[in-house]
Amino acid sequence: MADKRDYYEVLGVAKNASDDDLKRAYRKLAKKYHPDMNPGNAEAAEKFKEASEAYSVLSDPQKRSQYDQYGFSAFEGGAGGFGGFDFSGDMGDIFGDLFGDLFGGGRRSSRSASNGPMRGANVRTSVSITFEEAVFGCEKQIELNLREPCPTCGGSGAKPGTTPETCGKCRGTGRIFSTQQSIFGMMKTETACPDCKGRGKIIKERCTECKGSGSITKKTKLSVEIPAGIDSGMSVRIRDKGEPGSNGGPRGDLLVEVRVARHPQFERDDTNLYSVQPISFTRAALGGKIRIKTIDGEVEYEVKAGTQTDTRIRLRGKGVPSVHHRGVRGDHYVTLVVQVPTKLNREQKKALQAYAKACGEEK
Repeated sequence: MADKRDYYEVLGVAKNASDDDLKRAYRKLAKKYHPDMNPGNAEAAEKFKEASEAYSVLSDPQKRSQYDQYGFSAFEGGAGGFGGFDFSGDMGDIFGDLFGDLFGGGRRSSRSASNGPMRGANVRTSVSITFEEAVFGCEKQIELNLREPCPTCGGSGAKPGTTPETCGKCRGTGRIFSTQQSIFGMMKTETACPDCKGRGKIIKERCTECKGSGSITKKTKLSVEIPAGIDSGMSVRIRDKGEPGSNGGPRGDLLVEVRVARHPQFERDDTNLYSVQPISFTRAALGGKIRIKTIDGEVEYEVKAGTQTDTRIRLRGKGVPSVHHRGVRGDHYVTLVVQVPTKLNREQKKALQAYAKACGEEK
């Protein structure tokens, strides 16, 4: 017993740890070191065994009391009814939860994986729209192939006049259980029934139209309302237009991803718009009114005298509507770029030379 670590140390808990503290600590270690998650790793298997032994003792009030009083010597030679650890107490619950987390099985998944009503899968598609349509919203018509309940069999998958029969192997549960001995004790496993493939029902005479699947593929046209302010990559959800459910379950949803075309003049960042507006040298120097293109059309703006190139101005409320907050709209930021003339006629040159002379500039 000299090489054994203290059970509380193994689980990483204090000596006054509650039952819930012990359970949480053990589940964490069991999930980390379980052999099925670490195939061929002898060290992980040993740590799993060590944690299981510690929890087996500390989760049992009588054994924990003996251990707290006498340590490992309480169990030497089978004293206290403990000759090697066993999976007592709520170890079955622990492993049921554990295997549910690791493999999607266990007690919790057995209910969801049975032949009860199951919701259909979501379907994804996409639609392309213009920049302006994204800003102001629009309605788009899309066409796609959707699965619909078979009109011949009503979605049962069975030939008209017949009905699916309850599977005799799993008795309609869709799951089968088996128990086997392992180095860690008796382990209970759960799998889908091989006869009915987890459905709980067996169709002996299949519907000729849907081949027993209970649904058919049908080309469908739908109208999609695109909300104002939507951005590229966002999706519009259309309820109950996805795959049909099974065993009376509801349909899934249709998710329409929106792809927005780029604009030749505007750049978008969330609800704000950005653009560049060229202005003349004289307008920048003297100031005056200019017209700026926005997503709503042209607006008039008064440029201040002495405006420098790359000056950024803000047009409040001229951005993109918020798709999440009705009535909220972003701003439009415009960078004013002063254009330097590249060609001058005689009169323009004379005027600029006079300006340079007035400024005291040398030729």
